[in-house]
Amino acid sequence: MNKIIKIAKLIYEYAKYGDEGEVTGKTRAIDDVSLEIEQGDFVAVLGHNGSGKSTLAKHLNAILLPTEGTVWLGEMDTKDADHIWDIRQRAGMVFQNPDNQIIANMVEEDVAFGPENMGVPTMEIWERVDKSLRAVGMTAYRRQSPNKLSGGQKQRVAIAGVVAMKPDCIIMDEPTAMLDPHGRAEVIETVQELNRTEGITVVLITHYMEEVIHANRVVVMDGGKIVMDGTPREIFSRVEELKSYRLDVPQVTELAYELKKEGLPLPDGILTVEELVDALCQYV
Repeated sequence: MNKIIKIAKLIYEYAKYGDEGEVTGKTRAIDDVSLEIEQGDFVAVLGHNGSGKSTLAKHLNAILLPTEGTVWLGEMDTKDADHIWDIRQRAGMVFQNPDNQIIANMVEEDVAFGPENMGVPTMEIWERVDKSLRAVGMTAYRRQSPNKLSGGQKQRVAIAGVVAMKPDCIIMDEPTAMLDPHGRAEVIETVQELNRTEGITVVLITHYMEEVIHANRVVVMDGGKIVMDGTPREIFSRVEELKSYRLDVPQVTELAYELKKEGLPLPDGILTVEELVDALCQYV
């Protein structure tokens, strides 16, 4: 397998300032993190506020640069200024608020913006726009104003704009934080489909446990360090350990865990209602 992202001994520190603007010290937001992600993976990064997960995400396309250590995207070192635009083309970023990424007055124009700035020929731009809007299920809205769309639809347009640049990897920094449950479901289904059909690597930063079960790998951060790393089932089998990092588990996983504590012979790491029903039916 090809490694799309390699992180080696990453440290990131930022300055702390006093009341009069003087530097009073440094805060270490990322503390000696090493991580490798394969092309085509869907990796969810979990952690409570201040755990370092969003800071880590911003290193993956060179929004932030390491204080120490190295981040590679493919063979490109993010500290190499000569490759900065290549890195940002290959690793697209989707943020919390889609309004910060949508800049045009019409959906199709917004999706075309990235490829146009990359110098893509006009015919190919519109081929990319067509394909990207189909991929996120927004073709019917291509001539609408983004202002008339729901939050989930806006976020899908923002994702389409990134997809049109043909990235190898999409980094999503809490992309559903400002959405209602329906909007969250829309966005996660879109991301799953892109990962499955286009082979795009996805790094999803989130604090919604129900979104994590769709990943093939989960990384848990605490205090700027990686403290857990495994499949969703492996991670959610360790309920008490997750709680020690101030994280919850999916509601159905919590219910199965409590039932098991009461004596029901249920397997660890149940992730869906269907799995719980099947396990209970076998018990009965």
